[in-house]
Amino acid sequence: MPALLDQQFLFVVGKGGVGKTTVAASLGLAAARKGKRVLVAMANAKERLSTLLEVEPIGPHNQNVAPNFDAVNMVPQHALEEYGLMVLKSRTLQRAIFENRIVTALLRGTPGIEAWSMLGKAFFHTKETLPDGRSKRYDLVILDAPATGHGLDMLRVPKVIVDVAPPGLLRREAEDALALFRDPARCGVVLVTLAEDMPANETIELHGAVVKELGMNPQALVVNQVLPRLFTPSERDAVSGLAAQLPSGSVLHGLALAGRARAIREGVQEQSLAKLASALPKLPRVTLPMLFTPEFRRESIESLSSAF
Repeated sequence: MPALLDQQFLFVVGKGGVGKTTVAASLGLAAARKGKRVLVAMANAKERLSTLLEVEPIGPHNQNVAPNFDAVNMVPQHALEEYGLMVLKSRTLQRAIFENRIVTALLRGTPGIEAWSMLGKAFFHTKETLPDGRSKRYDLVILDAPATGHGLDMLRVPKVIVDVAPPGLLRREAEDALALFRDPARCGVVLVTLAEDMPANETIELHGAVVKELGMNPQALVVNQVLPRLFTPSERDAVSGLAAQLPSGSVLHGLALAGRARAIREGVQEQSLAKLASALPKLPRVTLPMLFTPEFRRESIESLSSAF
């Protein structure tokens, strides 16, 4: 999916537990393999990217985790101070502001400032240059966003700042970020879901909010953990009723129950995929298979990254 990897910024969003970090890591590896310099930024997450990539725990400062691939787990206080330094370009001025108790108290009381500190830091890295001043530090920044509700709140923050903040540095930064986030040539939203009823419904609602409320551009739908089909629809009906026809003490009863559970799940998966296709017919879809592995680690992520 070259067009997706050619963006400057990608938001990876979805319901909690659908595999956003897996998708962010897969996108990061795919882009890095193409020679892109990539940053995956997590927003104060229960960090598991390091486990997936088999590297040291990822903290609040950018660190290298693979060739061309950096990662950070942004924490509001660290992100606010670092973002302040990046924007102000003066350590002395940054300390004078962010070590002042009155200023710190005011910042903490500002609605949305914690979300903006993380989003603003991630945004800044899209324009950050290397010491030579000519080359960008990162070609692509991928934000592994919080779960749906908190993720939407974070995406709303630049518009809120533009609407309510007085003219000045904060408002200019928010305006620049909003311009990037709404530009389909530079920024896209990757929706992540499972082929299950509740995640599918929530993803359809999330798509509507991203487009209509935020004016942003969903560019891909990633359906994670898709099972290979074992049964046709007629076979599913037969398998589902098999357990009731066997005595509970039969050696085949347990197998029949497992077959029924799999048939039901395949049916739900088929219905959910059809619902997503009907509701979001124009959105390019990437299907990631369920990987039956005892340990989901770097090799698994490498395998999934080939889908992008």
